[in-house]
Amino acid sequence: MSVTIIIPRKIVEKAKKLGIDLESLALEAILRELKLNPSEEAEVRLELAEKSLREAKNYIEKKDPTQASEKLYKAVEECSKILSQLHKLPEYERVAKEGRWWVQLLGKSARKLSKILKEPRIEQTWAIAYDIHVWGFHEAKYRIEDIEAILPLAIWLLNFTKQTIEKCQNSRSRAPPDTNSRGK
Repeated sequence: MSVTIIIPRKIVEKAKKLGIDLESLALEAILRELKLNPSEEAEVRLELAEKSLREAKNYIEKKDPTQASEKLYKAVEECSKILSQLHKLPEYERVAKEGRWWVQLLGKSARKLSKILKEPRIEQTWAIAYDIHVWGFHEAKYRIEDIEAILPLAIWLLNFTKQTIEKCQNSRSRAPPDTNSRGK
């Protein structure tokens, strides 16, 4: 289920001038207000990543490189946020305090995740996704072939993120009971 929120044009125009993504801003505010547990937040972000990837594929089929770029970037962005949260990176903690993901935090997170997990494709996928976000979406300079080229990496990152979520959930369910609280 999804909900459409109507935002006055003046706010939309001002946000656009400032480079603020209203959808992300609204989502971050809602997540902060709801105080979801990490597993619930990961599920919400995963749903958004999957939706964005489906939309990217649809725009690729329609030969719309501009919208395909944005949706592909959003899928990668949400996966990066999930992985940052699950691995308790300091960048995620900063976002929790400031209430907003900044592009440089996503870039730093991707580099750290690649290093921690010994998986260079995380940083590579982020770098290419950011490139198509700028040159495919904002500047509209890329062709559909340029956007299609990152699709396999975005699919890989989505699957990698799903596997990471499952591992985290399984490790929590197998965790021994808290022995420190017994008998108190």
